[in-house]
Amino acid sequence: MTAFDLVDFDGHEAVHFVRDVDSGIEAIIAVHSTALGPAVGGCRYWSYEPRGAALIDVLRLSRGMSYKNAMAGLPFGGGKAVVFKRSGLSPYSIFAALGRAVDKLGGLYITAEDVGTTVTDMQVVARSTRFVSGLRSSGDVAGGNSSPKTAYGVFISLQEGWRYLAARNLAGVRVAVQGLGAVGYYLCQRVHQAGARLFVADVDDDRVRRVQREFGAVPVSPQAILSADIDILAPCALGAIVNADTIPRISARLIAGGANNQLATAEDGERLRLAGILYAPDYIVNSGGIICAASEYLGE
Repeated sequence: MTAFDLVDFDGHEAVHFVRDVDSGIEAIIAVHSTALGPAVGGCRYWSYEPRGAALIDVLRLSRGMSYKNAMAGLPFGGGKAVVFKRSGLSPYSIFAALGRAVDKLGGLYITAEDVGTTVTDMQVVARSTRFVSGLRSSGDVAGGNSSPKTAYGVFISLQEGWRYLAARNLAGVRVAVQGLGAVGYYLCQRVHQAGARLFVADVDDDRVRRVQREFGAVPVSPQAILSADIDILAPCALGAIVNADTIPRISARLIAGGANNQLATAEDGERLRLAGILYAPDYIVNSGGIICAASEYLGE
């Protein structure tokens, strides 16, 4: 089987497999579409087991970026990069090598932050290429860490989604946040300020204790969060958690979260409809980060 035969290969324009001998990195850069402009999407630094999961991930993520950029009205197509996380490699050399790989594409793909990468990493990338966003900002200029902007978009989406369903605000509403990384943390902050009751789960116990301490959140195990007695589910970890196996266990009336590719298959959207669950598409809900990165790149 080749990449062309994969279900998630959806007419992608190009898939680049990168190996840099000097740094030791291995990466994949996928360009789904440049119909609206250069492909823009973040770089994910992650441990993939099995290794073939990286190709599936980058294909799904880059396709999602095409949808996201189009729906946000941005002059960009969709792309994504994944770098295999390995021990013993210098962070500087990893992202310097990524910058060189991006630069060789001549502007076909523009990278930015994603899971496992930071503003500092993108600054290293910027030493080797100008085709990068997510650098530090100053004053009111867009840029820097996109997580708070992504979280704000998710918060507005779940707030408006609940107003559509229940004709009221979030005060007293039971909101479950799955995944307490940067986006999940900032979302918890806003949900708490809105008076909602927080239920949270993460594989990192320190993250759970932090939001429990700061926002009075109720901890739930990662295995139980989807079936918890809640009103809104906000997936903010990795994708494909809404599927044929999990949908029957979801009690929430609304799903709106920051994770990419929350639906495992296209058919899961219909399964949610039949279950009476309103789903706010992730590529709209979590577009605040790419809007910020695009504004920074365009100088607007």
